Amino acid sequence: MEDAMAYADGVGAVGWLLVSASLVLLMTPALAFFYGGMSRSKSVLNMMMMSFGAMGVGVLAWVLFGYSISGGGETVNNLFGDPFGDFGMIATLESGDAGAIIAAGFGATFAIITVALISGSVADRMKFGSWLVFAFLWVILVYSPVAHWVWGTGTAGEGFDALLGGGGPLFADLPGPYDFAGGTVVHINAGVAGLVLALLLGIRKGFGKEPMRPHNLPFVMLGAALLWFGWFGFNAGSAFAADSYAAVAWVNTTVATAIAMLGWLITEKIRDGKATSLGAASGVVAGLVSITPACASVDTWGAIIIGFFAGVLSALAVGLKYKLGYDDSLDVVGVHLVSGLWGTLAIGLVATEAINGDAGLFFGGGITLLGVQAAAAAVTIVYSAIATLIIGLLIKYTMGLRVSEDVEVSGIDLAVHGETAYEEVK
Repeated sequence: MEDAMAYADGVGAVGWLLVSASLVLLMTPALAFFYGGMSRSKSVLNMMMMSFGAMGVGVLAWVLFGYSISGGGETVNNLFGDPFGDFGMIATLESGDAGAIIAAGFGATFAIITVALISGSVADRMKFGSWLVFAFLWVILVYSPVAHWVWGTGTAGEGFDALLGGGGPLFADLPGPYDFAGGTVVHINAGVAGLVLALLLGIRKGFGKEPMRPHNLPFVMLGAALLWFGWFGFNAGSAFAADSYAAVAWVNTTVATAIAMLGWLITEKIRDGKATSLGAASGVVAGLVSITPACASVDTWGAIIIGFFAGVLSALAVGLKYKLGYDDSLDVVGVHLVSGLWGTLAIGLVATEAINGDAGLFFGGGITLLGVQAAAAAVTIVYSAIATLIIGLLIKYTMGLRVSEDVEVSGIDLAVHGETAYEEVK
């Protein structure tokens, strides 16, 4: 992240990052509304608490070790930063460098929302204490190394760029791969982790046999709207300055998200005969996810293509869990993994040389960029799957992952938190 910090130079850039970091921080409570509304009424508080809990342990994990691991500087075998290189971020804060300080804070908000996304795959059945331990370890052991590979700068003076970044050891003589705001680091990473955790936990009682509908669709739409608002800090903020990159990212984020919503609704209408509010909200999120890696690599035509197919692909993908038998409760895999993967690969198809520096296949750039985008995605998928599995198994055979069947059936809110969202829980 040292290169990124260099961009946060001057009052204007620091001010932009202060605003952007605040917007991204809002995304996690927004996610709590989105996921909470999608949950059943007897588990809505638990679902929202998972997002708030992720904020607590995510910040702690980032401050203690995550920032040092992801942020560059001295590295361990040029694979990740020294976990104790800036333990507690004390050196950064004492430096008095406003750009470095807010860049570190900006990074924390990304770590928080990424691990919070995973919680949607485990609704109704994961122990809250186990979730907090998982989130703490996952930020340190999975999110932070991947963030370093994509955005880190490695050991100063040794010519080492990010492992998965352009000029890095895997792609030294190739263009890209590009990930402006987190297609690999955030969405593919979280989507794979969500799938692994869902498989470890197993299906909910009654999955596929009884309806498990969202209990509060206004909550879902409110959450999606707030996510869209916060996402401007996520994407445009990743320019680290209020410059042309931020402006392009803002416009493309708006365009892709709007078109993805339409793509999802059209798919629903053709398939089911009705366009739903849940589909509109889910389409918004799919569009936001898909444009995240590509927002500063494409023109508006590219944003339209990325957004539309994100809406269609994710609308179709969310039903796969019933056919394949995995219980991804709130569609983390169908939305974040599928749209994140599509957005990452789409750079290799529709990136424009005028904006990106390297053109995709459809703009005369050949297949090379598509290949390196796919390779970066594959490395992220493999590492996230293996590391998440190890963390999940460790917790499963020590603390246990899943609540008892009685708690699951009666309602996790009352049993675990001693509260209910409503007077009558149905």
